[in-house]
Amino acid sequence: MASAGALLLALLLTAAAPAAAASATPPSGPGTAERPVVETDRGAVRGREAAGYRTFEGVPYAAPPTGPLRWRLPEPAARWSGVRDAGAPGARCVQLPAVGPGGQSGSEDCLFLNVTAPKPAAPNPAAPIPAVSDAPGRPVMVWFHGGGFMNGAGDLYRPGRLASAGGAVVVTVNYRLGVFGLFGHPALHGAPDFALADQQAALRWVRANAARFGGDPGNVTVFGESAGALSVCLHLTSPASAGLFHRAIVQSGSCSLTVPAHSLLPALPAYEPFAPEHRTVALGAAAAARLGCGRREAPEVLGCLRRLAPEALATPELMTLFSAVSYGTPLLPTEPRRALERGEFHRVPVVQGSTRDEMRIFLGQTLAAYPVADPQAYRSRLRAVFGARAGLVEAAYPVTAHPTPALAFAAALTDASFVCPQLRDSRALARHVPTYDYGFDDRRAPDFTGLPPVAGFPYGASHGSELPYLFDTGLPMSAAQRVLAERMGGYWTRFAATGDPNAPGTGPWWPRSPAVLSLAPGPSGGIRPVDAAARHHCGLWDSAGRTLDLERAGS
Repeated sequence: MASAGALLLALLLTAAAPAAAASATPPSGPGTAERPVVETDRGAVRGREAAGYRTFEGVPYAAPPTGPLRWRLPEPAARWSGVRDAGAPGARCVQLPAVGPGGQSGSEDCLFLNVTAPKPAAPNPAAPIPAVSDAPGRPVMVWFHGGGFMNGAGDLYRPGRLASAGGAVVVTVNYRLGVFGLFGHPALHGAPDFALADQQAALRWVRANAARFGGDPGNVTVFGESAGALSVCLHLTSPASAGLFHRAIVQSGSCSLTVPAHSLLPALPAYEPFAPEHRTVALGAAAAARLGCGRREAPEVLGCLRRLAPEALATPELMTLFSAVSYGTPLLPTEPRRALERGEFHRVPVVQGSTRDEMRIFLGQTLAAYPVADPQAYRSRLRAVFGARAGLVEAAYPVTAHPTPALAFAAALTDASFVCPQLRDSRALARHVPTYDYGFDDRRAPDFTGLPPVAGFPYGASHGSELPYLFDTGLPMSAAQRVLAERMGGYWTRFAATGDPNAPGTGPWWPRSPAVLSLAPGPSGGIRPVDAAARHHCGLWDSAGRTLDLERAGS
């Protein structure tokens, strides 16, 4: 059962990258001499042309964290001479498959980013180095990928439409994952949160280089989904991120996200994306001993660990153990949800949202092993997960109100884990900054996960199902879905430009929190404000959350 738990923790908060984007080839263009060139602060890079935009991929933003630099804070990338080819992505960070069998892939030399910029309307053919944009000062959007802090990569997301139609300069980022990014040990004097430090290094690169690609370094939006959304939460609450961004978009990963124990399998513990530093350090000391490096003085322990081959570290056990971001550290002094409650976050406008059926994609992978086949099994699952509150939960989510008991259970898990924690966080944010909430409600969204369907259990608007509406996936959409994608792209890029997703004559108005904007195709339902707190029974879950806080405080 331990291996199943590791597998599901790897799946949890892993937004499978858009299938078409994962295999997409870089934009093609004319000969090398005509490809666009930009001079960055470390050297020149040559990108590629596409219809309406240009890409520069595999650009290093920090030195390779290899050898003696393993488990060190990122250092500046070395300068290079000549023109570096930026026509293809760099290596992805070391990782294991999100689901299914397979060994490690990627490299420790992985701190690369990709820039997608609007194509100039009228390039100057006489210029020796073509300018990327004839409209300096475009909003910059920096995307942090999902993957449970254990897998994923920036190049899996193709933001061509956000650049060409939305006029944004979009940067997608790789950062260290699992044991390589979130390890702690007494010899490291704690758990330095290298993954967060990598992202901050990428944001410093953006500040230094955005104008060279036509962007405004004073107008940077951080956005992400799943673990990428949790990353945005980190930047909102990390003192070291101050001044590195000016707006934030949190997609399916609020600061208060948690999944109760036993939700998916009997032995699976609760999912908590943030952990106290002392816990991570204790896990690191025990792991070092198992790896044969424990009984040494501090410098020798680190030397021993740094000499290990990547494959000795990239095991399911270690990648899972070190997939939580530590708090109580210099980069993250306070648990993020506590920081929001106390008003200890950067004062920037925020968009937050969840999908209607977040947990279906996760629950669907376990139903064969742990079915919810009938009302009796449903009640048993509710008791295992919610204890004394099981009766209240069943009253709010009766089997008769859902097509099947399994779908009723998925609805309860979605609201308890994702939607209502997000709305609680938004109330804390809205006391200080403009805040906009959405619910993605297209239950016929294109399926980009590649996961097999489950009979009688449609995935609906599940975790990550909004991504094809923002990124180029090549998946077929109906006319109404294409309109929704256009409107969502407009909301996202207008928010990046101004801090407000609205503009006169651009479509349904998005009111501020506590209102929630439903994002769905078609005139019936469509895009409209909804009472999400009532729809998702948040009174019940807010009460449960307060009880859990009291239990934590007493432990």
